[in-house]
Amino acid sequence: MAELIAMPHESGAHTRRSRSHRSPLPLVAAATGGRPARRPVWFMRQAGRSLPEYRAIRADHGMLEACFNPAMVCEITMQPVRRHDVDAAILFSDIVVPLRAAGIDLDIVAGTGPVIAHPVHTAADVAALPRLDPAGVGAIGRAVELILDELSGNTALIGFAGAPFTLASYLIEGGPSRTYARTKALMYGDPQTWNALMGHLADITITFLRVQLDAGVDAVQLFDSWAGQLSPADYRHHVAPHSARVFAEVAEYGVPRIHFGVGTGELLPAMTEVGPDVIGVDWRVPLDEAVRRVGPGKAVQGNLDPTVLFAGTDVIEREVRRVIADGDRAVAAGALGHIFNLGHGVLPTTDPDALTRAVELIHSVDLP
Repeated sequence: MAELIAMPHESGAHTRRSRSHRSPLPLVAAATGGRPARRPVWFMRQAGRSLPEYRAIRADHGMLEACFNPAMVCEITMQPVRRHDVDAAILFSDIVVPLRAAGIDLDIVAGTGPVIAHPVHTAADVAALPRLDPAGVGAIGRAVELILDELSGNTALIGFAGAPFTLASYLIEGGPSRTYARTKALMYGDPQTWNALMGHLADITITFLRVQLDAGVDAVQLFDSWAGQLSPADYRHHVAPHSARVFAEVAEYGVPRIHFGVGTGELLPAMTEVGPDVIGVDWRVPLDEAVRRVGPGKAVQGNLDPTVLFAGTDVIEREVRRVIADGDRAVAAGALGHIFNLGHGVLPTTDPDALTRAVELIHSVDLP
């Protein structure tokens, strides 16, 4: 059973749930340069539409309704842990949850994604944005506590949030986009308004992560899903200062901080510079090449192509072993450790049994 322990916080005392472990969690060990008891593996979007048990529980409940129901969040978060024996649960939520909790009018539309009722285009729009009261995401903190009570001693719980750039792109575009033309137009054309928006979203992200950290998550991941739309120079100038502040503001908790984006091979050095302990790598860049780009001293996470899971048992085994070998070479080249994952999220039509077999294989391969 988890315990409540007091920890210092620069804005006052707070409590954080903590679990005692006879040995470090495999994911935490790999993230921090230790030797894990086994190769840690989890999958982005492991709790979702690929699981029949998830589809059953969501049949009569909207996405946002589910995200604000602690018991439902706990159940959905635990489903892939029970089925696949992964080494980490990731909190079932969505990157727009803190925006909704702050009072921004949005919905998650099936087949589309987040849709913003009143997109942000002007300085006045930014000034009118509400701030996030931690009480607004109290249900998420309660969900974390429920999950920790369910997890075994060797399974980590990962909290997460969307990075300021990705949240800004949804607010400005009004929803998903192919070109991010409005986002880039504001970024290039009105840097004062841009920075005000990014600063406001960094505040929301920090508050959301702190609620999860105070409740006891073992690691956090910052998703900058759409940062791959930027050049390295634009990322460093317009985005990096705000993401760096997010990482800095949660550093005191002492848990691994993971950073991930899609199509960010050219941004890996810049994304590492903002302060994560673990850099997520999509399937386009081999893990050992990623270490060459970012340098030693960070752990790597990834990076099986999610579509490989449709290619049959022999191909899955071959490609899983290739990623493991890449990860071992990455560690030999100076990475602190390797956390096995996909290079993006589990696709909805993935056979869950393919994931279970992949986990069994990953756990069966000895560490070097």
